[in-house]
Amino acid sequence: MPLMEHIRELRSRLIKAALAIFIGGVIGFIVRNHLIGVLEHQVCDDMSINGIGKRTAQCPNGVLTISGPTTGITLAFKIALFSGLVFASPIWLYQLWAFLAPGLYKREKRYGLTFIGAAVPLFLAGAYCAYFFLSAIMKALLGFNPTGVAAQLPVDTFLTFVLRMMAVFGVSFVLPLILVVFNLLGVLSGARMAKHWRVVVLVIFVFAAIAVPTGDPIGMSVLAAPICVLYFGAVGFATINDRRRAARRAADPLVNLSPDEASELDLSPAPVEHASSLEDIS
Repeated sequence: MPLMEHIRELRSRLIKAALAIFIGGVIGFIVRNHLIGVLEHQVCDDMSINGIGKRTAQCPNGVLTISGPTTGITLAFKIALFSGLVFASPIWLYQLWAFLAPGLYKREKRYGLTFIGAAVPLFLAGAYCAYFFLSAIMKALLGFNPTGVAAQLPVDTFLTFVLRMMAVFGVSFVLPLILVVFNLLGVLSGARMAKHWRVVVLVIFVFAAIAVPTGDPIGMSVLAAPICVLYFGAVGFATINDRRRAARRAADPLVNLSPDEASELDLSPAPVEHASSLEDIS
């Protein structure tokens, strides 16, 4: 495909992805109050936290406050953008895939579709994990406040923190899936992944300490533990897949052969015909 065709194809895919994100953002903007209420629920319902804000039915402990005339609209657009990215993720991921697919082999296309199909649920699972443990994390962090001191959490700062946590957890849950795809493509073996597991676990905890906005050990452990489980799950899958691939290749050397690999030549000499047959021909 000529360069200009590639550019036009990229422009078309970007426009479709941006349109999907925009529509998802409009939906998120419309239901923003419901989404904010769901996110606030994890901290507002904890009556052990004594806030200085107005106690309302939506936030009984009064811990969340708002300041500044533009904070509300900034928060609304921030929720809309994040919602648009999440709601439209199957569409913009497919547009990314459709742009790359023409340059892939048939097997690589199959693995790519599998990756997209598994990445979205894993991202959502990671985001939900952050939401599920948010109450415990906030309670532990606010538990260090001195006795008799009321807590004040600006709602925009709190929701930015929650959205960052959910995004980091979601992306982190997808990372082990990339290792599985590399194994399916024959780039990374299960034995190699298992050999360096200690280094990988250390890197996971360092990454979790940096990625978690608070940097506290509780949030770090909540993020690192599921990633470690998913990593060892990826190692187990890769090991089983390597054994299956080795068994199939032993039975048929041409199985799972890449289109870029040359098949082995049969250099054994052909059987010579019997002498009597040659005499008959002559």
